[in-house]
Amino acid sequence: MKLRGLYAITPEGLSPGDLIARAECALAGGARILQYRSKNADPQTRVATARALAALCRRSGAAFVVNDDVELALAIGADGAHLGREDGDLVAARVRLEGKLLGASCYDRIERAHAAVAAGADYVAFGSVFASATKPAAVRAPLELFAQARALGVPLCAIGGITLENAPRLVRAGADLIAVVSDLFDAGDVAARARAYAQLFDPESVTSP
Repeated sequence: MKLRGLYAITPEGLSPGDLIARAECALAGGARILQYRSKNADPQTRVATARALAALCRRSGAAFVVNDDVELALAIGADGAHLGREDGDLVAARVRLEGKLLGASCYDRIERAHAAVAAGADYVAFGSVFASATKPAAVRAPLELFAQARALGVPLCAIGGITLENAPRLVRAGADLIAVVSDLFDAGDVAARARAYAQLFDPESVTSP
């Protein structure tokens, strides 16, 4: 599938039922990728929730990716995994995830993005692009990175502090994917918010600066 559009990342703190319901709304609104990110749930809950989310993605035609856990991704038949700098070796993950998606967090470092692509990453993420309530201590990635990284030849993902108000700047800067947590899942109407993000990738809906 083409990696372009809204990349929904699940938040912490929701019950499994609420999280699954909100994820279904995000997918109905047009999210192209759903990432399951859970640091606090017990293993049994993580497996059950991941299986349910994977099933939703299959029905909607979206990709399902597991954050920082290659084993879980393989166990539940996810479409891939996304790894940060402390989540394991990308080369080893590429071998394990043969035929599946592998994403890599590159923060504010273009050289890390080059290394990730050389290791086999299918897309790279830069951020935090704006101040983030989810990760307030995260380094800030300049928007110029997206122009610099275009030569890598893989989709580029922006993450961190993204809202509907600032997201058009990222599309204009060259982001192929916009990863959103709070501004999507905290919305009163998650499906409507997802549709609004999806529409940003229609060239006619993104105005010039």
